Amino acid sequence: MKKSEKRSFIIQTLENLYPKVDIPLDHINDFTFLIAVMLSAQSTDKKVNEITPDLFSLAPTPAKMVDLGISRIKKHIRQIGLAPTKAKNIFKTSEILIEKFNSKVPDNFEDLESLPGVGHKTSSVIMSQIFKVPAFPVDTHIYRLAKRWGISSGKNVKKTEEDLKKFFEKNLWNKLHLQIIFYGREYCKANKNKSNCECKICICSRI
Repeated sequence: MKKSEKRSFIIQTLENLYPKVDIPLDHINDFTFLIAVMLSAQSTDKKVNEITPDLFSLAPTPAKMVDLGISRIKKHIRQIGLAPTKAKNIFKTSEILIEKFNSKVPDNFEDLESLPGVGHKTSSVIMSQIFKVPAFPVDTHIYRLAKRWGISSGKNVKKTEEDLKKFFEKNLWNKLHLQIIFYGREYCKANKNKSNCECKICICSRI
């Protein structure tokens, strides 16, 4: 299959399966979305959505999160991996948002990545989903599928992101990254033999 044919097949298959994609992390505003994305590192969206309603009902703004304090934040997120570190980062990030950004989530990569606990992947999710800036956040599903589909060598996340951005048109990035995640969760899951898959609707076997 030619490169252009592969690209068209992947896009059309994903569009047929997921014509409408919703952000999988529950949130009530830009700030709580940032916190949810921070919490999702090394955890599942499902688990994050289970523990955030109580936290966000008490602290939907940076000021209220600071008022809550590190120990109470930690108590609310204790079921999440790396809870102690994440609690400290959430508290510090909330302080910085108040002091430097008028309690607003920054709308650029540089300022976002200056926040404690916010790396390139998190900032890419924020930029793409909140501010609609084209980005291609790479999670474990996207990293795995880009390699299986022969789009990237899979040497590292940075290279995978670069390869995906070259392969797909820029106006498709924000939707595609969610579609690929949903496909990886539902059909093309990780297994012991990572060079193979067990898709019910198999993109891998067709390309």
